[in-house]
Amino acid sequence: MKGKAQVLTLEEIKDLWSRTYNTEGRPDWSHILPYYDENIFFKDSIQEIRGKEEFTKMTERLTKRSQDLKMKIVNAVQQGNIVFLEWEMTISYKKYPSSVVYGASRLTFNDEGKIIEQRDYYDLWGIFLTIFPGLGNVIESS
Repeated sequence: MKGKAQVLTLEEIKDLWSRTYNTEGRPDWSHILPYYDENIFFKDSIQEIRGKEEFTKMTERLTKRSQDLKMKIVNAVQQGNIVFLEWEMTISYKKYPSSVVYGASRLTFNDEGKIIEQRDYYDLWGIFLTIFPGLGNVIESS
């Protein structure tokens, strides 16, 4: 009988996430994609993705759109096969000013030690208000 695979340690996860986003220029997921299960389920404020192939395409789209992407891990907690990462991400898009996105990721690992689910929570309104600063005035006057 096959034994249960070792889930990455919290320090290893923090290191992997930091290396993904804190590169020179655009983010690079190549070193972290092997830790995702083929049946990964990803969900954030704007999309749901199923399967590693679609998840990889999503990371490629984000890389194309981003001039520069940095992530600071603020807090990290692990309990069993669940990991929560609280982060601050600074994004520089081609056409818009740099903005900081505050968020968190919940990672769930399966018995093989692969990420089977990732749920990202972040301040979507903060992104819009940075890109479209006049939007805040419109909302306040409503």
